[in-house]
Amino acid sequence: MVWTQVVEARPFAAQRVVCFPHAGGSPYFFRGWAKGLDAYEVHSVCYPGRAERFSEECADRLVPMAREIAAALSAPGDDRPVAFFGHSMGAIVAYEVVRAMEEAGSGVAHLFASGARAPHLMTGDPVAAAAWDEASIGRTLIELGGTEPELLENRAFVELVMPYIGADFRMLAAYEGRHRPPLNCPITAIVGEGDPRVTTAQSAAWRESTRGPFRALTVPGEHFYLGDRPPFGLIEDALRPRRS
Repeated sequence: MVWTQVVEARPFAAQRVVCFPHAGGSPYFFRGWAKGLDAYEVHSVCYPGRAERFSEECADRLVPMAREIAAALSAPGDDRPVAFFGHSMGAIVAYEVVRAMEEAGSGVAHLFASGARAPHLMTGDPVAAAAWDEASIGRTLIELGGTEPELLENRAFVELVMPYIGADFRMLAAYEGRHRPPLNCPITAIVGEGDPRVTTAQSAAWRESTRGPFRALTVPGEHFYLGDRPPFGLIEDALRPRRS
């Protein structure tokens, strides 16, 4: 299984940025990021059940999936520093990947948690997970933005994407974050000021997830603010080496 795709190979870039898509997302969501982050080699995670992994079974447990990704990203072969950018569900997956890597003795240079509540606020509700049916998923996709209502009237589209979108929604709803020892890496939490699902307080609560430097940022836009305004400047600023 190939967990990541290189958006544009840059073997001489000093640092990598690995992007983790939202629930129902694919690596294609970040295909334009190589141009915006031209000093870095950008990678994007591909969850099973979509894109080039369409024939595979979707993951149904978030933490075991994250541990598989951690093992793949920790494999020998590229020792350049790496930063993670995760959006929505992707922020939680990225967090669990960092946790697994730190437990194994490695880690990342920075974690960007975008459009997501802090992990310890995730309660893990099996009843809520089971309640995600096609109708409720459709309503939520429209509420979050990024999905045209007309697409949900296209049965071919729904039959193609709803299985993996539903699997992701249920997997995230079943995830229980709990209070655990904080990470060592710096975290930047980003949320759109009009996000209908994540408040600024819920985003700022990522502060409890690290013993390292932390920054909470609110940007213009809603849940998918990064579709129109990718936060390239924020990422570059956070990763820029500081003079002592």
